[in-house]
Amino acid sequence: MKTKVVIAMSGGVDSSVAAYFLVEQGYEVIGLFMRLGIDKLDTITKTKVCCSLEDANDARSVAEQLDIQFHVLNFKDAFDRIIDAFCTEYLNGRTPNPCILCNQELKFGKLLDFARMLNADFIATGHYAKVEKIANRYLLKKGVDTLKDQSYVLFSLSQDQLSRTLFPLGTVTKERVRQVARDLNLKTKDKPESQDICFVLDNNYHTLLYERFGNRITPGVIKDTQGNILGRHPGSPFFTIGQRKGLGIALGTPRYVVDINPQENIVVIGTDEELMEDELVASSLNWISIDGLQSPLEVQAKIRYNHVPAPAVVYPHGVDKVRVVFKEPQRAITPGQAVVFYHNDTVVGGGWIERK
Repeated sequence: MKTKVVIAMSGGVDSSVAAYFLVEQGYEVIGLFMRLGIDKLDTITKTKVCCSLEDANDARSVAEQLDIQFHVLNFKDAFDRIIDAFCTEYLNGRTPNPCILCNQELKFGKLLDFARMLNADFIATGHYAKVEKIANRYLLKKGVDTLKDQSYVLFSLSQDQLSRTLFPLGTVTKERVRQVARDLNLKTKDKPESQDICFVLDNNYHTLLYERFGNRITPGVIKDTQGNILGRHPGSPFFTIGQRKGLGIALGTPRYVVDINPQENIVVIGTDEELMEDELVASSLNWISIDGLQSPLEVQAKIRYNHVPAPAVVYPHGVDKVRVVFKEPQRAITPGQAVVFYHNDTVVGGGWIERK
């Protein structure tokens, strides 16, 4: 009897080729498209965002070509809660990363539940990352394609989830994936990358915030780091640490958002130098390569998806918290983002950056 795998198929080229690799490796493969209730046109790019009806049809087409089972399940309610959490983070002066939460709750939560219903042995996705078992522990490692590595957004996965997960693209490059798709003439072979946040159209989350929580957004003041009032803003949730554009203030030299006070609805701006900080506190930790942090640990710490990991020391800091001290100051450390700790190509663990 073949080993059974349920793979999340988004209708993109990555999950399509991942499904093909699993078939070639001899698994019994079952495709699952997660219907999230998104079917709108991005008015700027004129393309569909991911998880649309068009994507479902593309995924189904690939499944038929690969001769594998295919299912569509509706996760709209669960996804709607993720969108609300995304908006609430901005209201609280934080900048969220919904992809991590979506991975934890849907792609490796609901997907795993569905796999168990089918008595499947594993789940799989098209992420560029690797899972390796060393002794009795499952390790999350970077994918070989350093430009596409997605281990950062997977830091919250548990040992149980990792033990049941396959990443068929962890050992290949994006270029190789595209070539395989073209060789097979898959419908998704030339499909462009989906945008970062699939439920934010026109790359403008302000509209979404107004739609969901407009009654909680009010104008406020912009101050400098000395407390001087420099101007007004339409609502503090519309700003994020490090932002330069849209401040509506000209001071002769560039200014950036360096702090947000949601309680007083104040946006604080400063110089690029004032964006630099050498430490942070993180909470809601998830450890992967170790059981927990008992003493200071040297790591490479990554504070956002596109950040180059920087040398740091992680210190225990109360219950389920750590203090991270960088060897060199880092730019725009942002509450609400994840900080992920690496040792070479292995994810040690990570957590969520707290407010100052």
